[in-house]
Amino acid sequence: MSTILLVEDDPDIRHLVSYKLTKGGFDVVDVADGLAALRAARENPPDLVLLDVRMPRMSGIEVCRELRAGPLPATVPIIMLTARSRPQDLELGYAAGATEYIVKPFSPRDLQERVEAALARVNS
Repeated sequence: MSTILLVEDDPDIRHLVSYKLTKGGFDVVDVADGLAALRAARENPPDLVLLDVRMPRMSGIEVCRELRAGPLPATVPIIMLTARSRPQDLELGYAAGATEYIVKPFSPRDLQERVEAALARVNS
C-alpha cells in the first residue's frame, strides 16, 4: 500500500482528499502545515506528496525545496495543489522540485487518477 503525505491547511479540503484517497486504497498521512510535513516526511518517508502551495508560516514552495534537499528521494512525486495557475506560479513550483500541478478547484476522482498515474510512473 502506497503512503501519501497530504499537506493542506484547509480542513475541508484535507478531509475530502484524505477520505477519497483512503477509500482508493492509499495510506494517507495528513498534516495542516509545512513544518508538520517536514517532520512527517522525515519520520516516515511517503511514496507521494500532495502539497498545498499557499499555507501560513511556510509555503508549499518552501516545503517542496526542503523535501527535495533532504528527506525524500528524487523519485518521490510531489504534486502541488494550488488555486494559482499563472505560468510564473507553475514555473516557481517546478523549479522547487514539483513533479506536477493540480489546480483548485479539482475533482476528487481526477486527483485520485493523477496520484495513481504518478505512482505508476515511479513503479514502472
